[in-house]
Amino acid sequence: MRRVETEVCIVGGGPAGVMLGYLLARAGVDVVVLEKHGDFLRDFRGDTIHPSTLTLLGQLGLREEFLALPHSEVRTLDFVVNGTRIHAVDFGALPAPDDFLAFMPQWDFLNFLAGKAAEFPSFHLLMSTSATGVRRAGAAVTGVTATDAQGELEIVARLTVAADGRTSTVRAATGLEPRQFGVGIDVLWFSLPKPAAPPPPTLAYIGDGALVLTIDRGDHYQAGSVIPKGRFEALREAGIDAFRDSLTAAAKPLRGVADALTDWDQVKLLSVQVSRLDTWHRPGLLCIGDAAHAMSPAFGVGVNYAIQDAVATANALAEPLLTGAVSERQLASIQHRRLPPVRAMQTLQLRLHAAIGRPPEKPVLANPPTAGQRAALNLLVPLIRAAAPRLVGRGFRPESAAPLFTS
Repeated sequence: MRRVETEVCIVGGGPAGVMLGYLLARAGVDVVVLEKHGDFLRDFRGDTIHPSTLTLLGQLGLREEFLALPHSEVRTLDFVVNGTRIHAVDFGALPAPDDFLAFMPQWDFLNFLAGKAAEFPSFHLLMSTSATGVRRAGAAVTGVTATDAQGELEIVARLTVAADGRTSTVRAATGLEPRQFGVGIDVLWFSLPKPAAPPPPTLAYIGDGALVLTIDRGDHYQAGSVIPKGRFEALREAGIDAFRDSLTAAAKPLRGVADALTDWDQVKLLSVQVSRLDTWHRPGLLCIGDAAHAMSPAFGVGVNYAIQDAVATANALAEPLLTGAVSERQLASIQHRRLPPVRAMQTLQLRLHAAIGRPPEKPVLANPPTAGQRAALNLLVPLIRAAAPRLVGRGFRPESAAPLFTS
């Protein structure tokens, strides 16, 4: 069997894995990243680049080159609830220049980051390479077994990082089981043209028992529909016409463009999960990103929190990897730092799901709002506007890239 030796083996070429590989290689640590696909091209992957990530790219000297790539920028997020527009989030409240949300296809972001990482001689990206299990020496993980186009190989590493998502192969091979939190929704993703006279940028329309997402992607919407979990097949049986009718009942500006949705093949199902590990590590192993905590699409923070995990990991482990062994205590310190912000955000997400999952006969907001609801909005909306830019744009504990270690 072919054998590759490295300091760190990262399984998974998503935002967490590629960012961690970049940061460790930048510090001089030899790192191998495994990505099971031949490219990064996937439909409807998270493509939000939050202000905290823009700040990080600035710290790394990559911000301007990154923003030269095709992308769109959003400074406000509005919600329309039963016809009432709520100006909920204004990222202009954050310090400039990182006072907006950037939308970029995730494959472009990953290609950019992997290209920058490849400039460091200690970075090695193995595409079309799937982890199949872990290597062990007693209780310690010492790397992974894998397959590529040439057959089987093994990667021997002092540290293995599982960044291979919510169905992590590496996590499963070590017996780590995430705790699941009940989420009663799934999301259907699809693309729609923008209306000839588009409304102000609107993240979501809520009404008539439906929640419709409209993410402005310049010349089109990346659109979504929140549905009760397990209801996709029933919707398919009812037909695409009925589905379009439900979209336009909640999001009236889509009435002129929803006809572009003609076939269920245009619709992708995302099974929404909220879960997290109670323990993120074993000797020689660390789980980060979705492998440690699956976030729901609420607030679009999944990519951001995965990247923050990567930054915290590199900050804590680059020096130990360069100068000696990594202890399980050091691995535990990363969980100790990242678990509280993850837990806080997941709590907010679950509360949002409970609110939007209300039955149609008990809407969050009447149309028109009652006097009591108007009073509540007048009280709550200013509080949301004050807190949301930081909570959504930067998160509960944004991480900063540590200065490079010099021995």
